[in-house]
Amino acid sequence: MSLSMEHFLALQNGSDIRGVAMKGRPGEEVKLTGEAANRIAAAYTVWLSERTGKPVGELKIAVGIDSRLTGPALKGEALKAITGMGAEGYDCGLASSPAMFMSTVFGEEAPPAFPAMDGSIMITASHLPFNRNGLKFFTAAGGLEKGDIKELLTRAANIEKKDGGLRKAVSYPLIERYCNHLRRVICRELGAEEGSRPLSGLHIIIDAGNGAGGFFAGGVLEPLGADVSGSLYLAPDGMFPYHEPNPENPEAMEFLREGVLSVGADLGLIFDTDVDRMSAVLDDGTEINRNALIAMMAAVLAPDYPGSTIVTDSVTSDELAEFLTKELGLVHHRFQRGYKNVINECRRLNGEGIVSPLAIETSGHGALRENYYLDDGAYLAVKLIIAGAKASRAGRRLKDLIAGLGYPAEAVEYRLKIRGADNAADYGNEVLEAFAGRAKGAGIKIAAPSYEGVRLVFPDGWALLRRSLHDPLLPLNVEGRRAGSVSAIVCQLRGLLSGFDKLDLNPLL
Repeated sequence: MSLSMEHFLALQNGSDIRGVAMKGRPGEEVKLTGEAANRIAAAYTVWLSERTGKPVGELKIAVGIDSRLTGPALKGEALKAITGMGAEGYDCGLASSPAMFMSTVFGEEAPPAFPAMDGSIMITASHLPFNRNGLKFFTAAGGLEKGDIKELLTRAANIEKKDGGLRKAVSYPLIERYCNHLRRVICRELGAEEGSRPLSGLHIIIDAGNGAGGFFAGGVLEPLGADVSGSLYLAPDGMFPYHEPNPENPEAMEFLREGVLSVGADLGLIFDTDVDRMSAVLDDGTEINRNALIAMMAAVLAPDYPGSTIVTDSVTSDELAEFLTKELGLVHHRFQRGYKNVINECRRLNGEGIVSPLAIETSGHGALRENYYLDDGAYLAVKLIIAGAKASRAGRRLKDLIAGLGYPAEAVEYRLKIRGADNAADYGNEVLEAFAGRAKGAGIKIAAPSYEGVRLVFPDGWALLRRSLHDPLLPLNVEGRRAGSVSAIVCQLRGLLSGFDKLDLNPLL
């Protein structure tokens, strides 16, 4: 076993596994090797056997990939490990993260007929550069937690590489089945018969960013009658030659906006590489991402869940909070960054009898209670398309749903690096404690409750200082209600953060 425990543990990225998988960028050494993927998949097989109580020989495990160049080789090693352990391996080919979860839900009743998987692995690194890759794991209960990933990596360091061969793996056309599922959802919600064309007359374009999401145009929209002409970058290409497949990326959103306007589309949709995130552009070029996406999805759900609670991450705007509470009559629960954090909080609330239909981050990760709490960009797109079709029938536009949403005049994120601290997490906590104490002493209001970091409230805006989920730094988000507000707030923040010699304040200068 040539790879050390330290090597494996360094591959953890929250509740996922990620690492450099191929050469191509200076100074970046390959860490996610075929051997690493093989041993991790073998460890997952053992872990899954213990969690399900099934003997390894009875397990069915599916593996899919996005468009990354290293996907096929890593998938091959994962399947060799699964079959080498004695389990049944299913090769799903090009897939999406949500589809891989759904492989654990789909039964034999829906075509194409395959049994429900006991677990699945998606090989992806989301929107990261072309030389990266990673692994996500699913059971019917959802994605794995951070502690589960650490356990898998620890097991992988103590397990031999396996080779059961690829000939034993079963080919599984999962995306075909997933598209069938999404089409059925649209038909049901629009009161249309399966096989009909309820989206006829709608022009919807897709920007897949050369990731795995191109299936949505030809597999979901076209069969339902939509015009998808003018769609962008549908062909898988692991070099991502045109733009980063990332709904948070301004350049990517601009590509979609220009595409919508150039062909006169009714709606544009953009996915990240593995299709667990989505943003949109309306017919007039209005971008529906970050706070606007949260507002739109909440407005779509509000009639069916009056007075319910919407769980968001910590950096959402005050204007969004006002829209959710005053315009929609909902409860806004501003929680923590991290898609697993907001999803788990949504689960917790529902478990306690507090109706929460939506957990959503400004990043575009959005999970609905009605959809297994799965952060599924394609399912969010389906909900938006259904709302758009209903609005069109009523002589309205999607934009009308968020007509009352305000926007901050200014919004900036500063990333304050921690340098030279023996323990960056402990040092960050010390800074946050002192920051809160100094703000209180200066008479600045501290928002409460705060589930992450310290949020300060100013007459013309707010500031949130928190620890990064993964990196040795403190992100500082500042929003202002009028031009110049951010600069005025930052002037006060410099004094509250002075004297910390290991905290780089240069971004604030």
